[in-house]
Amino acid sequence: DLAVHSHKDLETTYPAGLTIAAVSSRENPADILLIRKECVDHSKKFLLKPGAVVGTSSARRKSQLLEFRPDSEIKDIRGNVPTRIQKLRDGQYDAILLAKAGVNRLELDVSDLEMMVMDIKEFIPAPAQGVLALQIREADEDLKKTLEPLNVPNIQKCIGVEREILRLFQGGCQLPLGAYCEKAGYGFRVWAAVAESWNSVPIRVNRFAETVDDLAEEVVALLHDKKKSTY
Repeated sequence: DLAVHSHKDLETTYPAGLTIAAVSSRENPADILLIRKECVDHSKKFLLKPGAVVGTSSARRKSQLLEFRPDSEIKDIRGNVPTRIQKLRDGQYDAILLAKAGVNRLELDVSDLEMMVMDIKEFIPAPAQGVLALQIREADEDLKKTLEPLNVPNIQKCIGVEREILRLFQGGCQLPLGAYCEKAGYGFRVWAAVAESWNSVPIRVNRFAETVDDLAEEVVALLHDKKKSTY
């Protein structure tokens, strides 16, 4: 009757007959670097020693990491969050990139590792990162009403912008695209970054608007314009 998803993992087009009845409050949307203590260098960006081997399979994370630390060696990594952290502890990597929300929600003890929390306006997260989606059958009106009090309208608006940017780029989880929207004063501000590929430098924009109406379209237009002028 009800499925709970990490919202960032959902397709932008829902299967016929299903709907998102509510979205949760947002856990910290930032990405983090978990670094083995012996691989930390406090004089370097993101605390990574020169030439550090970093584990991530995300094209978005790869492109943004290499933008700031082109000396990093990227290696793909698979498995759930505890499995990835164990691979790091076993020395297969010097550091790994993860969503802070996952580590927080699993209440994992990572005190033996150095944690670098990325600035969400610099290292831009995936659309809807940190938010849970409660999915039901579209026709189930009773359950829809039951779940209504759990919905967080401002978060719904913000991730709606982020996911619309993703949809307009016709991207899935392997598109090197980050988008983050937050309520800012009397309006909303969006930060977005998109790259041609995992190993190319992302194009970045940010945009403020009083409402979320057409905000995603404006951000995508800005990215396309900047892309033309850059290339």
